[in-house]
Amino acid sequence: MQTRRIGPFTVSAIGLGCMNLSHAYATPPTAEAAEALLLQALDAGVTLFDTAALYGFGANETLVGRVLKPHRHKFTLCSKGGLAGVQFDDGVKRVIDGRPQAIRRNCEDSLRRLQTDVIDLYYLHRWHKAVPIEESVGEMARLVQEGKVRALGLSEVSATTLRRAHAEHPIAAVQTEYSLWTRNPEIAVLDACRDIGAAFVAFSPVARGYLTNKPPDVATLGDKDIRRAMPRFQPEHWPANLALQARAQALAHEAGATLAQLALAWVLSRGPHVLAIPGTTRAQHLKENLAAADLALLPDLPALLARLDALVSPLTVSGDRYSAQANLEVDTETA
Repeated sequence: MQTRRIGPFTVSAIGLGCMNLSHAYATPPTAEAAEALLLQALDAGVTLFDTAALYGFGANETLVGRVLKPHRHKFTLCSKGGLAGVQFDDGVKRVIDGRPQAIRRNCEDSLRRLQTDVIDLYYLHRWHKAVPIEESVGEMARLVQEGKVRALGLSEVSATTLRRAHAEHPIAAVQTEYSLWTRNPEIAVLDACRDIGAAFVAFSPVARGYLTNKPPDVATLGDKDIRRAMPRFQPEHWPANLALQARAQALAHEAGATLAQLALAWVLSRGPHVLAIPGTTRAQHLKENLAAADLALLPDLPALLARLDALVSPLTVSGDRYSAQANLEVDTETA
């Protein structure tokens, strides 16, 4: 497995985003299937596991903690706070809260669910724009001082916010959606990460299943599937995107690879500080994703990736990444 640096850690260049096992897309797998997938990833050489307080409102961290606790010394554990489930009279709801007391509470809850004394890399899941980034990161820095966290990260922030946060405490990583069809980090964040020595961790690197040999059937997405609210999967955009996807599949066939593998190879090619954390619920897809790192050995890979880069891009994809309301929650450049 190809490795890369993330803060003080050396990890597999392709990690595992654990969200899918509890949250966001199709019906989650059974507990037995989820446990098997986590252990298969570990056995296959994955040393970067990513979860968050939000995923399944704590269920994902509980799963990861229960299954991987006996193997804690073998991998780098990442989680996130500042966005979590909060109990209200009418149920649990997702709440962005970057106040110091909320971040501390989130972290201590995560430590308990993960059954660990320390989280290797702790991200601010979303910047709460009503709270100065310095206040949120300042509290996270105190968690480092107390030995509850080893390194700090941010998720979905602009280069300006990143530099402000880094002035408060060194930032080891930025995690943001990044794939052929979502390029916002290219405006400034990728360069800012390189400049300050931070890793860039790409989530949804295969575009929420779009950049695979079997893209989602949008007509059958479940009521709780988050893609239902994303413009690119809407009826007015999906047919054009599906036609574009078919052309990308043909290009992957030329490479003797799956489209997911070629898409992941493209992400890793964006710089030595870039890592990817695809998620999956199936062992065969896990194996397929991890094999993407081997494509670097293909002599004609740069030319293939250049063609793919031109084929699938913000200029050719139909629809916005998020709805107008969801866009308000992120702090990424949109120029």
